[in-house]
Amino acid sequence: YLFYEQNPVVLIIFLLLLTLSSTLFLWNASHRLPTVLLLPIPLLLALPYSFTYLTVTHQTHFITPSNLHSRLRDYPYDHILFHPATPACRTCALPKPARSKHCSLCQRCVAKSDHHCPWVNNCLGRGNYRYFLALLLSLGVLQIYGACLSLYILRPIYHSSTQSRSHNSWTDIGDAIVSAINQGGLSIAGVGLLAASTAALPLGLLAYHCYLIWAGMTTNESQKWADWRDDMADGYVFKASRAQLRTWNRLRKYGVGGGGGGGGGEWQRVNGHGQGGVAENPALSIGVGEDGDGSEVLWPTSSDQVVVRTNDGKPPVGQEALWTRIWSLDEVENVYDLGGWENFVEVWRGR
Repeated sequence: YLFYEQNPVVLIIFLLLLTLSSTLFLWNASHRLPTVLLLPIPLLLALPYSFTYLTVTHQTHFITPSNLHSRLRDYPYDHILFHPATPACRTCALPKPARSKHCSLCQRCVAKSDHHCPWVNNCLGRGNYRYFLALLLSLGVLQIYGACLSLYILRPIYHSSTQSRSHNSWTDIGDAIVSAINQGGLSIAGVGLLAASTAALPLGLLAYHCYLIWAGMTTNESQKWADWRDDMADGYVFKASRAQLRTWNRLRKYGVGGGGGGGGGEWQRVNGHGQGGVAENPALSIGVGEDGDGSEVLWPTSSDQVVVRTNDGKPPVGQEALWTRIWSLDEVENVYDLGGWENFVEVWRGR
């Protein structure tokens, strides 16, 4: 119920934990801290709440009939992970823009879907993904700063306890730590220990998402690429040039090259190949840079490659010379990867 149903329980728990911990700490520690260390606290404490609010309340990443045309023009179909011929969403009854995904918890399609986060009770996608990253960063910084303030208060207690002993055994050090915790209490030592031990969680998650951004992927896309990687390792994936396939199709249309003229102007079915035992000939697929209705998508990168996977590990029948077997994702172009820095700029802009 907490993580597989849409409900605010986890969000409430998160906010209560943050509020109670910070309130308990400041109530008992503020008079023991110098002013210079107290000055950053209002800002550091306000930022996680602000970014949580922005992440939770964001709605424009949900695809609706009113914004569908704009969402179709956001990103081109790469014809690997996302195809313009993909059937409409069975729940929303809307065409699926590139990089979108239907969320079974929100019951809506999400533009540039990353994942559904129960901690904010919302999907992360185009627009609010940047707020989520800012939330992770601000929360991690707040936890580190809180742990440092706790250490600032407890360190004199620790030193006075260790210096009162004649030797420095591990037992004495342990006793000194226990003494510091006893004198600091739950409000200072407990909160400080909680902050120090959990700061790696948001910062580690932030580091993972920074890697995804650098690679030009979302969490949803990384899972799709993982499926392709497994098929590549099995030898079931091939790539070809879109331009060469279109040339091949024209030759077939006019009966050149031994292909005959039958069916050249239509989608050709290749028996025994592709997922489900059938593969569509990609020679007629629309070019990267076009969306489902043929209008231009303004996107700075494009690709001439076509990538398919087959059931029997053989290239499409009749086109064997055009296809090359690939074994690694390094051989595949990701049109959504604009380059490390540019990827971060796009996310910063809410795209």
